[in-house]
Amino acid sequence: MTGKPKLYYFDGRGKMEPIRWLLAAAGVEFEEEFLETREQYEKLLQDGDLLFQQVPMVEIDGMKMVQTRAILRYIAAKHNLYGKDLKEQALIDMYVEGTTDLMGLILIYPFLSPEDKKKQLATFTEKATKRYFPVYEKVLNDHGQDFLVGNQLSWADIHLLEAILMVEEKASDVLPEFPQLQAFKARISNIPTIKKFLEPGSQRKPVSDDKYVETVRRVLQAYHDVKAT
Repeated sequence: MTGKPKLYYFDGRGKMEPIRWLLAAAGVEFEEEFLETREQYEKLLQDGDLLFQQVPMVEIDGMKMVQTRAILRYIAAKHNLYGKDLKEQALIDMYVEGTTDLMGLILIYPFLSPEDKKKQLATFTEKATKRYFPVYEKVLNDHGQDFLVGNQLSWADIHLLEAILMVEEKASDVLPEFPQLQAFKARISNIPTIKKFLEPGSQRKPVSDDKYVETVRRVLQAYHDVKAT
């Protein structure tokens, strides 16, 4: 396949949203095919397009890629967002794994019962402010640079901004005690490609609602699959 990457997923955030963020930050235009019916999903399975029988799937550079982090690493490396050497890549991987853990707590939020949502809100707010955000605050404070790694934009910066905004959507008062992260958020948000992605009308998806949850459950028809979206 040549031309624009094509993304196969639901019309919502889930595990595809970091891929959208990374492509957008790299200035790469992409197309999307939204899964709305069980038949669409089964056709992908029957055609052998889903190596491990799950989405996200991205058609890019003649490949049909699955596994979210494999896709993200490929895009990051291709577009010079993955550091200049192995040491920088290791740092980027560590920071991305941390933000991925935090985002995973928010990812399942729409699928929870109202009672469990209250508990989950308290959990990810506490972990954001006590475990994850202090790490990035210290990194930025210690090296005094604009970016997390190598003083240039990387996948780690893009992923962290996404995580910050996701947490703020649920708990708007989490950043006042982190001045470095406040400045980081403003700085990264104003990078032209990212600023464009944050504007209305972009391919960034809104907070997942009941319609999204219903679609995912209808297409996958299995709760254990839903938890992986």
